[in-house]
Amino acid sequence: MTLLIVGLVLFLGVHSVSIVAPRWRMEQVALRGEKRWKGLYSIVSLVGFVLLVYGYVLSRHDPIVLYNPPTALRHLTLLLMLPVFPLLFASSLPGRISAAVKHPMLLAVKIWAFAHLLANGTLGDTILFVAFLAWAVIDRISVKRRPAALSHGKPLPPARAMNDVIAVVGGLITYVLFILFLHRWLIGVSPIG
Repeated sequence: MTLLIVGLVLFLGVHSVSIVAPRWRMEQVALRGEKRWKGLYSIVSLVGFVLLVYGYVLSRHDPIVLYNPPTALRHLTLLLMLPVFPLLFASSLPGRISAAVKHPMLLAVKIWAFAHLLANGTLGDTILFVAFLAWAVIDRISVKRRPAALSHGKPLPPARAMNDVIAVVGGLITYVLFILFLHRWLIGVSPIG
């Protein structure tokens, strides 16, 4: 469990710099240069991600069961996951979806984490998904309150209607691939089996 927690602290910690210290982040970019900052950020993110994945895998070897979700919640999870991949696609494809949702990636993370909390009842699952859900909620609140001057996002290209079609179709195809093949291959568990 320790590796999972350390990984979460590193991964979500580096992704929280803009939440807790936006001015410090801007100073670091100015001091080190954007490429160097992104390089350090990427290294810490990667190390954190590897640790949290490895820690999560270890937590599944000897799970501590907190609750046993009923089958109905697993079905609800499949339904809740339906918009997640289209939202992830929309986060990179400016269109009506991204304009309406404002921050589609954060919404996707919130839905993903909440849905997985419903379907999984071990301590490792709870730590992982509560951490991501809390981070996404806090980051969304922070983005609303953050002055534009402290925002580090680059302007997206102009919105196009075709981007929404790509986001929905690409997201739904990815969803089906995850349900049928990728979830079992990546996570070791079939969501429908």
